[in-house]
Amino acid sequence: MAQKVRVIHYINQFFGQVGGEEKADIAPFSKEGPIGPGMLLRHLLGEKGEVIATIVCGDTYFANNIEKAKKEVLQLLAPHKPDLILAGPAFNAGRYGIACGEVCKLAKEELGIETVTGMYPENPGVELCRREVYIIETGSSARNMTEAMAKMVQLGFKLAFKETIGQPQKEGFLPRGIRRNTISEDFGSERAIRALLAKIKGEPFSNEIKPPLFDQVRPAPPIKDLSHSIIALVTEGGLVPKGNPDHIESARATRYGVYSLEGLDRLDKERFESIHMGYDTTFVNEDPNRLVPVDVMREMEQEGVIGALHPYLYTTTGVATFVENSKKIGRDIAKTLKEAEVSGVILTST
Repeated sequence: MAQKVRVIHYINQFFGQVGGEEKADIAPFSKEGPIGPGMLLRHLLGEKGEVIATIVCGDTYFANNIEKAKKEVLQLLAPHKPDLILAGPAFNAGRYGIACGEVCKLAKEELGIETVTGMYPENPGVELCRREVYIIETGSSARNMTEAMAKMVQLGFKLAFKETIGQPQKEGFLPRGIRRNTISEDFGSERAIRALLAKIKGEPFSNEIKPPLFDQVRPAPPIKDLSHSIIALVTEGGLVPKGNPDHIESARATRYGVYSLEGLDRLDKERFESIHMGYDTTFVNEDPNRLVPVDVMREMEQEGVIGALHPYLYTTTGVATFVENSKKIGRDIAKTLKEAEVSGVILTST
């Protein structure tokens, strides 16, 4: 490629200098040349590349209209005929990360354009697109902008010039779950023993296959006396009153509902339904107590097994819900339950 690499930069409303959260619902638009962090990008590209255009889209708009937003972004991308798409970096911003990942997948699949984005490893966008998209590992905030974007540019040039891409640790991108055979002068047993000895000595070493990381949640202590306890029912199975009066989303929920159980010995299928789009709701809609066991809890209450059933049901949908929204919903519900002096919670899932 003799000419400069033609780069399109995708960013959200904040970095696009449109506004903050109050402008997060803005539809995609494009402008020629760099905007905001694109100025840094232009400097990092140097003589080898140029930012021909910037596409800006609000995080909320993209999250709430993914298929529509993708079509609109595709229409903005195609006429420019870029060689490379650089998205973000999104750091640990969940909606922004998902948008960056989707834009990169879209450009690669529909237009055959090479793409790179950047995210913090815990960004929910990572797990949604890491296999299809090169994601430079970044810090959690924009303090790491220069370093992150420099690595994105370096990897982007390699992709644009069809150069060999090295291992993730060398190139700085998050592992994609793709394994390729390589020739080594040492047997696997020798490499394993060498790594083990380094670990025992406290010396640096690396695993050839990175182990998965899981959240560690410390379990709550057991309830000592259920017979004097107040137990609440919470579900992420999307069970709501008929008609979904609070308009809880069927996926990617941003809110939850609170519904009275006063005077109910069981949940009636004529009054409740599941709006969750991540599983077959047929059996739950036939008998809502299969998801939220009000009938069994009332029996236990009458038999004295528990002190009382908390008079409200808390419900949301868990399918594809962004981590930041999940945490907010969980904190809000937990705060309310603590204020109500609830002793324990039965959380039903799908």
